[in-house]
Amino acid sequence: MTHFNDYKDKYENLKLERTDSGILTVTMHTNGGSHIHTGKAHYEFAEAFGEIARDRQNEVVIFTGAGDQWISHIDFSTVDDITKPAGWYAILTEARQLLYNFLDISVPVISAVNGPAPIHGEYALMADIILVAEEAYFQDNQHLSVGGGVVPADGVQILYPAAMGDVRGHYFLLTMQKLTAEEALQIGMVNEVHPREKLLARANELAEKLLRLDPYTRRYTRLMFTRKLKQRVVNELPFDMGLEGLSILSAVQLQRT
Repeated sequence: MTHFNDYKDKYENLKLERTDSGILTVTMHTNGGSHIHTGKAHYEFAEAFGEIARDRQNEVVIFTGAGDQWISHIDFSTVDDITKPAGWYAILTEARQLLYNFLDISVPVISAVNGPAPIHGEYALMADIILVAEEAYFQDNQHLSVGGGVVPADGVQILYPAAMGDVRGHYFLLTMQKLTAEEALQIGMVNEVHPREKLLARANELAEKLLRLDPYTRRYTRLMFTRKLKQRVVNELPFDMGLEGLSILSAVQLQRT
C-alpha cells in the first residue's frame, strides 16, 4: 500500500495536503501560482494520481488549482516532438494513464475550478462534485485552434460530451465555445458556483459531509460512478488519439506548403 509520506513532496507541480480525517487537497501550481503545464507535469500527474489512488488513507479528494487560473498555459518547449513516433507514443501513454489513474481514485472527488479553464478543463470533469469560481469558464482552445486544427482528443472528446451530452459536447468542441460558470451550471455540467475566495471552504464543507458516510459506501459509490468512464477511456482513447496524431501530421504538412 502507498503511504502519504512517500509521495506528498514528490511532485513539482502538485501541492498535496491531507487532514487527519483523510481529506486530501491536491493543488496544481507552478512556483505557488497558476499552473503552467509542461511535459514533465503531464508525466508526473499520471504518476501522482496513481499513488493517490493506491493510498487507502485518502478518504475524500479535493482537486483544484492555485492562483486565478485553472491552468495558465502549456509550455510546448518542454514537450517531446509529437510529430515523431516516440514523442506521440509518450503523450498517448501518459494521457491514458493520467485519465485512468484519476478515475481509479476510489473515494469521492470534488473539483474546485478556481478560474478560467480553456486548457485541460476536462480534468475537473472526472470528479463527482464540481464547484467553480464565478470568474471561471470552460473551453477547449488547444486543438482546433492549432494550425489548420487537430482532432480534439486527449480525453476532451470523452469527458465534455459525458458532462453536457453528445450534441452539446460536439458543438462545444467544434466551435471552441466558451461556457461561463453560470452557463455550465444551467446545463448541469457543474454543481455550484461561488466566489473564488469561498470555493475551497465549500469544498471542505462538502468533504466533511461525505466523511459521515460509511467509508466503504463512499468507496463503492465512487467505483460505481466511474465504471463507465473508465471503460470509455480504455476503449476509445487510443483510437481517438491515433486520429489526433494523424491530424497533427496533416497540419504540419499543411504549414510547410
